[in-house]
Amino acid sequence: MSLRSTLSAILAALLVAATFVVARPAMSAAAAVRIMPLGDSITAGPGCWRPKLWQRLQAGGYTNIDFVGGVSDGGGCNPGYAYDFDHEGHGGFSATGIADNNQLPPWLSAARPDVVLMHLGTNDMWGGYIPLATKLAAFTKLVGQMRANNPAVKVVVAQIIPMSAGACATCPADVVAFNAAIPGWAAGLTTAQSPVVVADLWTGFDAATDTGDGVHPNDAGFTKMAAAWFPVLARVLDGGGQPTAGPSRSTSASPSRSPSASPSASPSASPSASPSKSPSKSPSKSPSASPSGGGGRCTAGYQVVSQWGGNFQSEVTVQNTSTTASTGWSVTFTFAGGQQISQAWNAAYTQSGPTVTARNVAYNGVVAPGASTSFGFLASWNNTSNPGPAVTCTLS
Repeated sequence: MSLRSTLSAILAALLVAATFVVARPAMSAAAAVRIMPLGDSITAGPGCWRPKLWQRLQAGGYTNIDFVGGVSDGGGCNPGYAYDFDHEGHGGFSATGIADNNQLPPWLSAARPDVVLMHLGTNDMWGGYIPLATKLAAFTKLVGQMRANNPAVKVVVAQIIPMSAGACATCPADVVAFNAAIPGWAAGLTTAQSPVVVADLWTGFDAATDTGDGVHPNDAGFTKMAAAWFPVLARVLDGGGQPTAGPSRSTSASPSRSPSASPSASPSASPSASPSKSPSKSPSKSPSASPSGGGGRCTAGYQVVSQWGGNFQSEVTVQNTSTTASTGWSVTFTFAGGQQISQAWNAAYTQSGPTVTARNVAYNGVVAPGASTSFGFLASWNNTSNPGPAVTCTLS
C-alpha cells in the first residue's frame, strides 16, 4: 500500500471516530434531590433556619438538591447569600388539623418530594387539650400520605423546639412528653424503603434566649435549628438513616459529600398561634390592588385558618404585584361581626372599633416583586357569623 493510501485510511478512521464521539449523546445529570421543609410558622414566617440549612448543605458538598413546596419566602430572610426560597410552611397550622382536613396530599402532588423535613406539633400543644395519642395518630396518617405519594420517601421528623411557660403554661411539659414519644413512634414506622428518621432539635435549644416570644426562634434559634437538622439530613442524603452505625455512602440520586459547614445570619420571627381539632378553612380571599406611597402595588388575601368555640385564627397574605421590592407594607380591613383580635404574629397591629391596621415588622418589610409574605392573628367572634372582611394593602 502506498504512503498516500495509508494516510488516507488513517484519516478516514479518525474521521469516523470523531463522528462517533461528537454524535454520542451526553450522559444526563442525576436529578436533584427534592427536599420539602414542612411545618407551621416556625418554618414559614420567616422560617430562617431554611437558608441557614441550605448554606450548610452547600458548604458540605450537598449541592444537587432542591427545596420544594407551594410557598416561597421571596428571599425575605436576607441572609447575605443565595438560597432556595421554596417550602411548605403554613403559619398557625397544626399536625392534627392538616391530617384531619387532608391538606397534605395536594401539597405532596405538587412538590413531589424525595425527602420531607417535618417540624410540626407546636400548634397542637396550645391549651393542652389534644391527647398525645391523637398527635401521634396524626403523624402516622401524614407519613402514610407521604408514602402514597412516593413509596420511597425519606421522612426526617423533628423532636420540636421547646416552648416557654410564659407563652403557654401547659406547653413545656407537653412538648417534653411529645418529643419523648417520637423515637419509639418512628421506630415502629420506619422501613428500609422509606426510613423515618428523628432529628433532635430540642436539645440545646433555650426557649428563653433562642426565641423572641417563647415560641418562634430568633437568629440564634434558627442557627441552632439548622445545625441540628444538618447532620441528620446529611446521613439521609448519603443513604443512611438513624445514627446507629455511622453515615454510609450512596450512589443513588444523592449529592456527593465533602468537608465542612457554615451558617449565617437572618432575622427572627414572632408570636403564637392556636389549633383546632379540625380547622375549617374558609378562604374568603379579598384581593385589592392599591397604590402605595412609594408607587408600588399589592394584593391582599384573607382566610380563616381555623375556628372553635368563640375564637378563631386567620391569615392575611400580602403579595407585591409591582416591579420593585418594597421596603414596608400595611393592610387595613374592617370586621362586620364584632370580632376582636387578641394577638398577632409577623405584623404589628392596631384595632380601633371594627377597623384593623397591620404593618410589617423589622424582618418582613422587604418583599420582592411577585413574592408574598403573610401574618396571622387570633381573635374572638360571636360564634354565629364570621364573614371575611375586604382587605386593602399598600407598599412603601
